[in-house]
Amino acid sequence: MIISQLFTKKCVAVVVVVTSFVSVFNWNSAFGNPQTVDYGAGASVGPIAKVALGQLSVKGRSPMTGYSRDMFGSPWSDVDGNGCDQRDDALWRASLGHAVRADGCTVTRATVIDVYTGKTITYIRGGDYANGLDIDHVVALGDAWSSGIGYKSSVVRLHLANDPLNLLAVDPSSNRQKGDSNAASWLPPRTAYRCSYVARQIAVKRKYALSITPSERDAMARILQSCPLVRIPAGGLPPLSAAAVKNVSTPSGTGSEVTTPSGSAGGGQDPRFSSCAKAKAAGYGPYVSGRDVEYTWYRDGDNDGTVCE
Repeated sequence: MIISQLFTKKCVAVVVVVTSFVSVFNWNSAFGNPQTVDYGAGASVGPIAKVALGQLSVKGRSPMTGYSRDMFGSPWSDVDGNGCDQRDDALWRASLGHAVRADGCTVTRATVIDVYTGKTITYIRGGDYANGLDIDHVVALGDAWSSGIGYKSSVVRLHLANDPLNLLAVDPSSNRQKGDSNAASWLPPRTAYRCSYVARQIAVKRKYALSITPSERDAMARILQSCPLVRIPAGGLPPLSAAAVKNVSTPSGTGSEVTTPSGSAGGGQDPRFSSCAKAKAAGYGPYVSGRDVEYTWYRDGDNDGTVCE
């Protein structure tokens, strides 16, 4: 009887010790459980980030010749066809679906926990700087250009600039400090988010077949040492075809007036012109929002959902 009681007490003690150890030891933090990472771009995940990093092409930076924001199409284009622009969609996602959207699209107010700083920001549309949010391209457009996006079609560039996988609503000062930097020269000040940030950058560069520099690779690898099992996110826009992301022989923006996109099998898009006037003069248009990808290439001055009419 005494032996039985002693055995029971020891078992209880062991259980208490193990329970205490589990409560103190954060398994997720130590081993990078991918389910704890909030990417904000869909719940699905891809391969382990460290493995995906090793699959990226490593080379020097491409020249910035021809680079401008205009080379990525109309800002915040409704590429997913839900009737709302990508800026408002990004604000909605960042608020975890609790933002105020008076007309069903335009976000007028939202409370967001900024992943870059950890600060809680109350966004008010048209408010002052302190109540603002920037939409950051996780892989900055300038970095994407120097990583080879300029050698790809206009459809690929449009998708990269508006893919939810590559968009985060963040603190304006952090976004502007980052600029066009890659992971070698800028990381979020909130260290707890760096694994997620690097994994997301890898996901974007993998999805759009972009390269990384040696210093960028090394910086990413250092971050991933602390989260070796973290996986890259696999959300955002559906992947384009392999033919669409294939490089062309010369970079865009170096003098060609018309770009023929190759974003879909069969080449169903019209040629792209520098303005609606030139498109119409050549016999193209009109284009309707949510139906024609060409709509996103031109400015809808009267906001009637149709361009080049």
